[in-house]
Amino acid sequence: MRYKLIILFSVFSLSASAQFLHISFKKKKHPILRNIPQIKDRSLCHVSERQVVLLTEVKPYQYDESWFSMQAREKVLLKTVKHNMSWRIYNVASYNFSDLAELYIKMHRFSEAKWYLLQSNNLSRGQNDDRLTIDNLLDLAIVKERLGDLPSARADLNEAHDMAQAKGMKDKMDEINKMIPMLGQNKAFIANRYAETPDAAAKDL
Repeated sequence: MRYKLIILFSVFSLSASAQFLHISFKKKKHPILRNIPQIKDRSLCHVSERQVVLLTEVKPYQYDESWFSMQAREKVLLKTVKHNMSWRIYNVASYNFSDLAELYIKMHRFSEAKWYLLQSNNLSRGQNDDRLTIDNLLDLAIVKERLGDLPSARADLNEAHDMAQAKGMKDKMDEINKMIPMLGQNKAFIANRYAETPDAAAKDL
């Protein structure tokens, strides 16, 4: 009896599960998409391989150094030159004096610029640094012109010219030859001999 019941239930279970089975042996058809039409206008093919690109030249604009920046640089240079002089590093200190003088020229503090140029020249002559000596003489000529001392400025230019000629520095000779005819053309500074400009004096206050 037991075996009969097992066979009976198995037959019913197979018939019930067969209702949910759907086995198809036919090949499934996938939808065929239509062909994409090709582009007839081959505009890119007519583009030349070598394209002329027009580049706009952008020139950098250099802003003038601010008064605060110059004062900060002055403190650094004074500290540096004090260190180099105390340790007798004269070859570096001579350039520090020259940098300070150029800074004071920008600040229209010509009397101080003159003093530091003279200190730099004393060191550069002792170190046989002829190029720095010539540069200092040219700056001295500019400062003395601003202060109104034209004869002394002309003497510095002549000394720089003779030194450049003796050392064969053609670039310096050309520079000096351009400066000599321009000497004395700055009338504003000649009128205020050994005096700073009003703008610089106002800034010092």
